[in-house]
Amino acid sequence: MRQIAAEVGVQAGALYLYTPDKETLLFELLRSHMDELIAAWQRQSDQGAPQARLEAFVRFHIAFNLDRPEAVFLSYMELRNLGPEKFAVIEQLRKDYETQLEQILKDGQAAKVFVAPDSKLATLAIIAMLTGVTTWYRDGGRLSRQKIGDIYYDMVRKAVSA
Repeated sequence: MRQIAAEVGVQAGALYLYTPDKETLLFELLRSHMDELIAAWQRQSDQGAPQARLEAFVRFHIAFNLDRPEAVFLSYMELRNLGPEKFAVIEQLRKDYETQLEQILKDGQAAKVFVAPDSKLATLAIIAMLTGVTTWYRDGGRLSRQKIGDIYYDMVRKAVSA
């Protein structure tokens, strides 16, 4: 709390005027990130062919999260610090987002353009792979965001035998 207060230029005690405790602050940060992620994807997603939707999802997920590496870090490393009720809310938001990708995979299976023996497992693996970019990517590095999106889409496409 002291670090946050220093960052925004107030005394640590002043933060408690805005949030009752650390857990609530963390919860609000995590919920805000997930709400923004889901809303942004819903604005972008369409009902095209499964392959196009999968490519759009891959590129969207990477781009959205590369712009928010701190929020992604908090979402994965600090989730354990939530109590059961708040944890359940964030877990449901994650499931809601994962369901978007899983539906793309199921639609691709139905259209016989994707082969994944377990769509839920494939969903979790793909999201983990895509989210992992935030741990190593640096602006100005060897690969541009566009090139990373190209490579990752190719890997995901091959993973579902598209």
